[in-house]
Amino acid sequence: MDVQQLFKSLKKEAECPLCLETVKNPKTLPCLHSFCLECLDKLANFARRQLQTTINCPVCQTSFSIPDTDTFANLPSSFHLNRLVDVLALHDSTVQVQKCNSCDENNPATSYCFVCQSFMCASCFQSHQRLKATRGHRNVLIDKVQAQDVQELISRPVMCSQQYQEDQALEFYCVDCKVLICLKCSIVNHNGHLVTDTQNAAQEQTMQMVDILAKVKAEILLYENEITIQTKLKNKNIAEIMHAEKKMTDTVEELIRDLREHEKKMKQKFRDIYEGEQKQHETRVENLELITTQLKSCVERGQGIIERNMSAEILQANPAIIERCNELLNAKIPDVYKSPNVYYLFEKKLDLLDQILITKTDPSMCSAEGHDTEVEKQSSFAVVTRDSEGFQCYQEDDQIKVDILTPEGCNLKTELKHRKDGKFVMTYIPQCVGQHSFEIQVNGQPLSCSPCVVQVYGHQRQFAFKFGSKGKRADEISGVAVNDKTGTIAVAGFLNKIIQFFSSDGKFQREVKLDDRPISVAFTEDGGLLTLVSGRNNKLSLFSEEGQFIENVIDKHLNRPQYLSIASDGRLIVTDWANNEVKVLSPDGNDLLLSFLASNSDEYPDCAVYHKDKFYISYPEAHCIKVFDKTGLYLHDMGCKGSSDGQFDCPRGLVIDRYNQLIVCDLNNQRLQFFSLSGTFLSKLQGEYFDNSTFKPRFAAINNDDNLFVADPHIHCIFVFH
Repeated sequence: MDVQQLFKSLKKEAECPLCLETVKNPKTLPCLHSFCLECLDKLANFARRQLQTTINCPVCQTSFSIPDTDTFANLPSSFHLNRLVDVLALHDSTVQVQKCNSCDENNPATSYCFVCQSFMCASCFQSHQRLKATRGHRNVLIDKVQAQDVQELISRPVMCSQQYQEDQALEFYCVDCKVLICLKCSIVNHNGHLVTDTQNAAQEQTMQMVDILAKVKAEILLYENEITIQTKLKNKNIAEIMHAEKKMTDTVEELIRDLREHEKKMKQKFRDIYEGEQKQHETRVENLELITTQLKSCVERGQGIIERNMSAEILQANPAIIERCNELLNAKIPDVYKSPNVYYLFEKKLDLLDQILITKTDPSMCSAEGHDTEVEKQSSFAVVTRDSEGFQCYQEDDQIKVDILTPEGCNLKTELKHRKDGKFVMTYIPQCVGQHSFEIQVNGQPLSCSPCVVQVYGHQRQFAFKFGSKGKRADEISGVAVNDKTGTIAVAGFLNKIIQFFSSDGKFQREVKLDDRPISVAFTEDGGLLTLVSGRNNKLSLFSEEGQFIENVIDKHLNRPQYLSIASDGRLIVTDWANNEVKVLSPDGNDLLLSFLASNSDEYPDCAVYHKDKFYISYPEAHCIKVFDKTGLYLHDMGCKGSSDGQFDCPRGLVIDRYNQLIVCDLNNQRLQFFSLSGTFLSKLQGEYFDNSTFKPRFAAINNDDNLFVADPHIHCIFVFH
């Protein structure tokens, strides 16, 4: 570094923060900042005039008491600053110059000997150069000092200040007195004290300083981290305020737009009223003006005849004049149209529900806790509110909103309770199976986990009993249905052309003989039994609750019907194998209301049920369930070929229970599978109650108590599950 640049840097370092000049008589406050003694005293005097007993450090604002002596002269002096002032004196003429250390004449120093560690005047320097002992010493002329020389001058040893010992360097440290001493001082003034080498003492105290400074540095990191956190919190707070303000502005603007739109609609209503009323008045005026014109015309005609006073004309025209006048006089005078009174009523009900919420709760740190549950079981879902540091907190004004959406998108009723510890518990009772979506907001902000999903499972069905057995003449079950009113179970026997009736506990009641083979049965809403009969003429046969035949309906719309079900509105749903169509008939079976088929017409539909505006249809050869909307538009498939959960091998019978579980008879996999209406696999029944070697579920039905009836055509019995 250039010597001029070095002196400039040193002068800046030796600058008093108060007067911005090179420090004079530097004194160091306990906070380790140094100032001119005069500057500190002026600061203290000013504070006293303000009736203050303390001053604040101008650099770090640490507070200190003003000494009783009104001066800070007793404060320690900065060794480093004093040394800098000495060195700067070599360069700056405005600073008091160094004096010669070699003579008593106090002449200004012109050189410095690094060996003798002494400033010398010009004459002393000449003598120093003449002496053989000092002639080879390294000397530097002050006006030719270099940067390296300046650094060495700053680091030169400290000399003793005791009289007659000024040429002695302070090379020792008295541990007892905690002062630097020279060799003579150690003998004269500190005899018997613990004395050590300056360098060793400095190294030991350097270690102490390093340790304490390391702790301070660690503390600095903590504070800097806190500053970073505080800055982030400040910026986050600003962003939240700006966002909230923008949201308020957008909301108000939206309200204004709505009000403007309302104003347009109201003005249009006023225009419609105005035009309608004007038309009514104009019509009345036109009618009155027409009658008035007719009256005036009649008067004018009669008056003319009278004024001409011609007997022949009077006699000829009189009957007509009188008749016309009487006609006009007897005519009903049109009512004057009186407009209805028009008022504009306005009741100020614009109670805005907006608010500015100031809270410690941070939605980004909040969490939710929920678990899968069972249908019709009281369940709970918790929202835990936390502050920005992640600590659980409770704020009375916090707004917690949880919307629970069922698989069909309906809102589920909930009850919210809080424990005033930051945990809000939402209780609810799910009414259907499937995935329920929880949309959670804390103070209008969605949580990061929102929406979260809770799976609701159906009750585990328990085997109750089975009934039926193979008779003398083997038959094949072709359908099963349950009467919702009486609980009666109807079982169709395909080969024997019969329908058997059983009580809800499986006891045989009666049977009905048919002319043709029944292929499907279903009870109507009023308790009648419809049987789909296959034969030369495909027809529907209607029986009473007691099994008495009522009538046959030969249906021209059916070619090769396979399965019959009845929708909740009474419509008949039939799968037709002739053209692979699903047909929807009117309740009396006479009208074809809807007909549709899958995109692949080679796949035949087996069983079709209708629920919540959707058709669910089994396709055995495609090994899936196809879902259609209420118009017959294909939506999606459920499942594929396989034996894993959610897969099928020839799915046949379908039924939907009161928990909105779709129950599928998975024929060749010898099991029942349960799904949500959206197609999510829920559970299965397999093996435990069935003879795995022969059991193949084909048909299923549900009664009002949600008991499940499963028919196996080949082992001739009905399994019942509660």
